Amino acid sequence: MDYQEALDYIHSHKRFRAKPGLERMRELLAFLGNPQEQLSCVHIAGTNGKGSTVAMIASVLRAAGYKTGMYISPYILEYRERIQVNGEMIPRDALVRLVERIQPFAEQAGELTEFELNTALAFCWFAEQGCGIVVLETGLGGRFDATNVIQHPLLCVITSIGLDHTEILGDTLAQIAAEKCGICKPGVRTVVSARQAPEAFEIIRQHVVGRNGAVMVSVSDFELEQTLATAKMRISGSEISLNGLKLHLPLAGEHQILNAWTAFTALHELSKKGFPKAAQASALRSGLESVRFPVRIETVCTDPLTILDGAHNPQGAQTLARALEMLGETPVTGVMGVLSDKDSAGALDALAPRFRRLICVTPDNPRALDAHDLAARADALGLQSSAAHTLEEGLALAQAVAKSERGAVVVCGSLYLAAQARKLLLEKEADGCG
Repeated sequence: MDYQEALDYIHSHKRFRAKPGLERMRELLAFLGNPQEQLSCVHIAGTNGKGSTVAMIASVLRAAGYKTGMYISPYILEYRERIQVNGEMIPRDALVRLVERIQPFAEQAGELTEFELNTALAFCWFAEQGCGIVVLETGLGGRFDATNVIQHPLLCVITSIGLDHTEILGDTLAQIAAEKCGICKPGVRTVVSARQAPEAFEIIRQHVVGRNGAVMVSVSDFELEQTLATAKMRISGSEISLNGLKLHLPLAGEHQILNAWTAFTALHELSKKGFPKAAQASALRSGLESVRFPVRIETVCTDPLTILDGAHNPQGAQTLARALEMLGETPVTGVMGVLSDKDSAGALDALAPRFRRLICVTPDNPRALDAHDLAARADALGLQSSAAHTLEEGLALAQAVAKSERGAVVVCGSLYLAAQARKLLLEKEADGCG
């Protein structure tokens, strides 16, 4: 088996199972010797912000000298981004070897999903590498997520709860919060991000304190607001103070300051759980200042200014819209593509006031909404819009317009689209990308 064959095998599995559950995942891991039981994990769920929070926590732990595994979903450019140790992706030959090891057991375990295979690969690699700590991001929900085979996490973290995957998780914030809280375990402290909707916060409290008899550590709304009030925010990042620690956060937007506070709080909790260097000022500053997370309000070109964001639900679109206020009166041309199972109307409604015009494209994904359908929805909102035949065409048109009016381009609507755009733009070094 070569690398491409290994990827083809992984991607040949279904994305979802009709009946959710963890039985097959547990069976597969038992065949493999239960590698997850060798790991000390921070388990993170939420609707928005969990990926950035994972990246921040992992970056600080690395800076503190701990051998750190990081599991994220989805990847942006390269499958191996999902599984990293100390910031290094799993090597191709190691991935092939582990797929070959897992394949016969996977067939015995029955019809596994792609994400279950991904997660089993990650556990095997982290255990093989002897990671001192692993930061795990859930894929979808929490209760039935493949990562939830972890029985005794060091710490659980719940980031911002919003409406997404409503066809699977429920159509209210309370229902979605209940699914996310499925990762919370008896006696395990849970850090909860600030600015939670009251109905979501109450469900989290019931699960953590009422059901599991554990401590819920809530990020302070007051401290967050103080940080926001004194922060110097630019589209390239922010100068902030976290409980007196002054640093540059290279991830843009006030929502990343919220995520930084969540990560900061989680790291202080870890310092009480056998990882004392996690809360040292030098590790916190170095880790947070060096964190990188692609397509989260990421500037990839300067001439014209071109920003990528993978927000794919109304809450994420609202966050992006607030961040774009930092551009002032700069005219913004949007390049947008969405998946058909997402709330495109809600995302358009949030972003329309920030766009002078919108170029719609069809992401390279079987679940993509056709660009002409998205343009029709944008027209209904009174937004000047058009449909491009390809992403390359849409980007070229948007950048030409932006150059002519000293404006900016924002590519958004889907992680898949942002990833495709990032690859194209980073190849154009002569145009200021890279």
